[in-house]
Amino acid sequence: MSGHGAPIPMTSRPCGPLKGEAIVPGDKSISHRSLILGALAVGETKISGLLEGEDVIDTAKAMRAFGADVVDHGGGDWSVFGVGVGGFAEPDQVIDCGNSGTGVRLIMGCMATTGITATFTGDASLNKRPMARVTDPIALFGAQSVGRSEGRLPMTIVGAKEPVPVRYTTPVPSAQVKSAVLLAALNAPGQTVVIEKEATRDHTERMLAGFGADISVRDTDEGREITLTGQPELVAQEIAVPRDPSSAAFPVCAALITPGSDVLVPNIGLNPTRAGLFTTLQEMGADLTFENEREEGGEPVADLRAKFSPDLKGIDVDPARAASMIDEYPVLSVVASFAQGDTVMKGVKELRVKESDRIDAMAKGLRANGVEVEEGEDWWIVKGLGHGNVPGGGTCESQLDHRIAMSFMVMGMAAQKPVSVDDGGPIATSFPIFENLMGNLGAQIVRTNA
Repeated sequence: MSGHGAPIPMTSRPCGPLKGEAIVPGDKSISHRSLILGALAVGETKISGLLEGEDVIDTAKAMRAFGADVVDHGGGDWSVFGVGVGGFAEPDQVIDCGNSGTGVRLIMGCMATTGITATFTGDASLNKRPMARVTDPIALFGAQSVGRSEGRLPMTIVGAKEPVPVRYTTPVPSAQVKSAVLLAALNAPGQTVVIEKEATRDHTERMLAGFGADISVRDTDEGREITLTGQPELVAQEIAVPRDPSSAAFPVCAALITPGSDVLVPNIGLNPTRAGLFTTLQEMGADLTFENEREEGGEPVADLRAKFSPDLKGIDVDPARAASMIDEYPVLSVVASFAQGDTVMKGVKELRVKESDRIDAMAKGLRANGVEVEEGEDWWIVKGLGHGNVPGGGTCESQLDHRIAMSFMVMGMAAQKPVSVDDGGPIATSFPIFENLMGNLGAQIVRTNA
């Protein structure tokens, strides 16, 4: 069942051309960080275009619990009246982060160097996910953590009263881990250095600089080195959240595989640490173009136009690109099903510890719909059948994972037979308008009886 209520089975039926504009929600990564850094700043941070999915709302509630005044003005416009770096109050209640791995890991980081104690929990999916990747580095600052076996939630963090700066090399390419360490570093004296061997999305670094933190980035023989000087006074900002490239992936990929489609997805953030999917799709032969390229709020932005592409080819996806498209592999595997030949995806072990084991979930679902898949611990291969040859007709387990559910809804639009998921409820965590948006383009997604 959904972590937020009774299961909502859904079916996506083969449909005609998808046409029109797809106005997708604001970027989830930037929305989380806007609320958190607004809470750590002094003054009123004004946010427009905030993603109002359940994950981000849970982060807003958490910032209130730590003492910030967070105001919803309606229509995606929010204000955060911050308490300053080191100003978090101790929460009265357990912090429930719902389904959000980003939210809980970033919040753990930013309270870890404040002398308060907080307990975190989440839904059934989040409580299975590994937290040691964050609790290990924040322990270097002096924080303590007590949780369930294997570092799982619920977990209590006792913040360091006298934090020390650290030098830390991330063991896995994870923007969440890097960001948690950088947020912890804000209230530690001196310079903290974070080194990542593979570059990950850099929204935290960009936004910290925008709020006035003393932060520098350079490439070294060890990797990408980020240096942050602690205990700054962050200054409140006005933030216009660009639209989410991870959400844009679904109408874009649906248009590429559905005959006759022509869909424009405006105002999409194209930060190079996030845009790997679109490069990959173009390499496969997708008719995908970037229009009106520009920069907004320090982030590159463009309008994406996706048209039906009947001659997609399977490719070997560059493993170095994995961090820039890690959330998009599920829907990429759907597109790969409609391509000719094998699409090989390597260096993707991070998919095993997302909201679900995404390699396992997608492999089972693809096989249920007549597509052959090979898989290993950190790789998988989708055996593409070519346009018009994907059988469909299967029911897939979403495994409490919004991206799994949406990916199979995309598959159903172009398969020979409808494709179903056992629970589409988790879609609301990141893309609450998904059904209406796709329906307005011409998709036929229906809620079905269990």
